[in-house]
Amino acid sequence: MNWKCSYDSWVNFEALDNEMKLLLNEMQDDEKNIEDAFYKNLEFGTGGMRGEIGAGTNRMNLYTVRKATLGLAHYLQSMGDEAKRRGVAIAYDSRFKSPEFALEAAKTLATEGIKAYLFDELRPTPELSFAVRELNAYAGIVITASHNPPEYNGYKVYGPDGAQLPPATADVVIEFVNAIENELAILVKDEETLKAQGLIEIVGEEIDTAYNDKLLTVPENRDLGEEVDVTVVFSPLHGTANKSVRRALQDLGYDKVHVVKEQELPDPNFSTVQSPNPEEHAAFEMAIELGNEVSADLLIATDPDADRLGIAVKNKDGQYVVLTGNQTGALILDYLLKEKKAKGTLPSNGVVLKTIVTSEIGRRIAKEYGLGTVDVLTGFKFIAEKINEYEDSGKHTFLFGYEESYGYLIKDFARDKDAIQAAVLAVEVCAHYKKQGMALYEGLLTIFEKYGYYLEGLQSLTLKGIEGAGQIQGILNQFREAPPKQIAGKAVTMQEDYQSGVKLTVGTNKEEVIDLPKSNVIKYFLEDGTWVCLRPSGTEPKIKFYFGIQSETMEEAELKLKRVMNAFMENIHGMIIVLNE
Repeated sequence: MNWKCSYDSWVNFEALDNEMKLLLNEMQDDEKNIEDAFYKNLEFGTGGMRGEIGAGTNRMNLYTVRKATLGLAHYLQSMGDEAKRRGVAIAYDSRFKSPEFALEAAKTLATEGIKAYLFDELRPTPELSFAVRELNAYAGIVITASHNPPEYNGYKVYGPDGAQLPPATADVVIEFVNAIENELAILVKDEETLKAQGLIEIVGEEIDTAYNDKLLTVPENRDLGEEVDVTVVFSPLHGTANKSVRRALQDLGYDKVHVVKEQELPDPNFSTVQSPNPEEHAAFEMAIELGNEVSADLLIATDPDADRLGIAVKNKDGQYVVLTGNQTGALILDYLLKEKKAKGTLPSNGVVLKTIVTSEIGRRIAKEYGLGTVDVLTGFKFIAEKINEYEDSGKHTFLFGYEESYGYLIKDFARDKDAIQAAVLAVEVCAHYKKQGMALYEGLLTIFEKYGYYLEGLQSLTLKGIEGAGQIQGILNQFREAPPKQIAGKAVTMQEDYQSGVKLTVGTNKEEVIDLPKSNVIKYFLEDGTWVCLRPSGTEPKIKFYFGIQSETMEEAELKLKRVMNAFMENIHGMIIVLNE
């Protein structure tokens, strides 16, 4: 069915809800908008689905949510009566339509005879991951678009281990979803009937308390909050972390936590920030103002669904600077291993997990403590997959997992990145250094002085629609067809193509197999240890470019990173001009 026929079927559907009718009426004279809304089905991929809210098969709406959920229901039915009985935990964030989409998912599952545990109000994504395990549910759903702009929402699916579905399982679910031909034909029973039948159960405080109890096990030194007077500024960026972070820090004795009032309450417009993303330094502007007022030792911010944490600390000049995800990860990792070693609790088979685009300083720190580091593909589900593997085999003991994009996991009672856990430990690390008379930034510098000055950078291009998708693939095709021999004047010594699964040593043409799932990612290593990686986003119309370097001083590192990024991106923009001709 082409997009025009698909549009007509929606327009002529008599039972279409009034909001969808209004939206279709508004776009009736905008053919380009209609095409974009109907040219494909909103893709349900390995990470679920994400898209703009609106009318159409390529939009997030109650019909596409029903379709995704019915596909999940058919998968659960194929797994037998136990899967149906154990059911699905469902949470949602502060975005437009999140409560409505969560309820629609619950109704769709319950109509199919599958138990749905629906949270009574918005909750952090990591708490949903925990709830799946706590409730012994067979799956989980969270309605969120993380830190995307306000017009977006999304749908993520979790397995019985509390982790996002691994690729093999996700592929099976995707087949069930794609087998549903007409999302308009899906019927659901009313909410009260399903509740009366015991198929929809509302959950809340009991899960919050159990989750908070686990958060209190995260610190290495529970008494630091009572011993050290740490002043913290916290912003949930209009999202879901407000109650969880404050409760945990209060219980641990950190009672000087100042919340950015303008950003405290849920707001689907994220009206005080251009982007509700702690990776964006601008998101810290209000926190920095408040930090200066109260002389805060540490500023922390979480994204709307509370799976990412950003922190800001005062530098040598007394100015707040936002640390990168890699820098925060290095601080947490170094502290964890140092404290465990001092207490004699560092397991000899401990392992650190990181993604292929995360800084190499983590590997260097782990090596100092005699521990291994394992790389996985981008996406926290791959870290969770390794945690499960090691839990089953006993080969390794999980100690820390992280990715450069501000995602961290310390304790595996959740199986997704957890900004609340990370907030608890970041405050503890700050208290640890303050007890020694040091600011947290000074602690970071001591790590650099010991292990080397590692810096990383990220550039991305947003290329929307059919044309944009073609340009993104065109860029990757060009790199595969004509691999660069040098980047920024330094020779390429190794190429890793995760789509073909081949690692190539350039000088000898020696090929090795990459023991990871296939992914449309290319990574280059240069003669001076620099690396560059190209990866299309799995959730946004973007292609991302990652850079990593190491130097002897911070000044050298900053200049080197700037030079590599500028040279590489100049080449990319030239490619786009050619692709557009």
